[in-house]
Amino acid sequence: MKIGYLMNQHPYSTCTFIRREIAGIEACGIEVSRFSIRFPETTLVDTADQQEVKQTRYILDRNRAGLFLGLLRQVATRPVRFLKALNLSLQVGKSSDRGILIYLAYLAEACLLVSWLAEENIEHVHAHFATNSAMVALLCHELGGPRYSFTVHGPHEFDNPKALGMQQKITHAAFVATISSFSKSQLFRWCGYQQWSKIHIIRCGVDEMFLTHPHVPLLPHPQFVCVGRLDEQKGHLLLIEAISQLAIEGRQFKVVLVGDGPLRPELETLISQLNLQNHVEITGWASNAEVRQQILAAQIMVAPSFAEGLPVVIMESLALSRPVISTYIAGIPELVEPGKCGWLIPAGSAEALADAMRVAMQTPLDQLEQMGQVGAERVIKNHDAKHEASRLAELFRKYLAAESGYSR
Repeated sequence: MKIGYLMNQHPYSTCTFIRREIAGIEACGIEVSRFSIRFPETTLVDTADQQEVKQTRYILDRNRAGLFLGLLRQVATRPVRFLKALNLSLQVGKSSDRGILIYLAYLAEACLLVSWLAEENIEHVHAHFATNSAMVALLCHELGGPRYSFTVHGPHEFDNPKALGMQQKITHAAFVATISSFSKSQLFRWCGYQQWSKIHIIRCGVDEMFLTHPHVPLLPHPQFVCVGRLDEQKGHLLLIEAISQLAIEGRQFKVVLVGDGPLRPELETLISQLNLQNHVEITGWASNAEVRQQILAAQIMVAPSFAEGLPVVIMESLALSRPVISTYIAGIPELVEPGKCGWLIPAGSAEALADAMRVAMQTPLDQLEQMGQVGAERVIKNHDAKHEASRLAELFRKYLAAESGYSR
């Protein structure tokens, strides 16, 4: 069996779980070709990500002429199929806030991709996420290409599902994977009951380097770590406000922000204005190994997001026996149980965040260790990357066999 993975941008510094998933699928004996609409826009510091670039074909990488030629080829060789795909592009484009022209661009991308899929004898396409990559996969199918599936993560996919054509994508897909019970319930809202059986929970998995790392005891000094892209939805500005409240109380602690992004200049200015240089450090982008070391150097992971799916960094922290402070949103309560392996707070409350951080600093080390152990057991049970990839591989085999008579 040979399948294609289609992403909007691959690899991506904050989406290393896709790379792990592909590796897991390949370990199950399924050949995978990687396709990406765009070339990576962020700095790639992990050598594994850098290797992914060499294995990926990019639709918009010096292929402007190729897009036009691909479109002409489809018009000439499959006019009926092309008109069907064009009609679908116009239908979804009219409902989208991005406009019809963008969806015509997706159609051009699909015209090029469908020829690549034929060249490589791709039997099935799987897309991450339910945005433009899933739309291109759908249009490829409408043009006569292979069946497709896609993984829904959230949160952006749930902001305006009608504009994304979520219902059409689910209806035409062979199956849909999603990462939590919460996200599954949101998909149920946007498709008919008869489609529910094709929606499956495939959880994001943690790399083996986190799952099998020997236990490292917590250090006695209070240190927090926050890992993720620096933007508004991750709650970093709220975190700085909470840090300021705790610093005014004279508490000695440190918070390390691991990541980079558009919010960094504003965060650095605010840190300076509030005189928090001794309390906050920003590292920039980090490799998987560096993220692991930053988590191990901390007592607590703090993830004060306003919008999420189910963050992999929470899984990674718990896998390393570090309790988590996060928010009551999306799939997070399915993993973080208050009082058992961390604390959950209302999203958007600096006071609640400061309270939780204060309680964490006052919690004895042996109790924090126990909470971390509970979290590690939960991650091992539900978020093993290899196990989740094997479950997804079985779905590929099952649905491809049902559609085309494929046999293992």
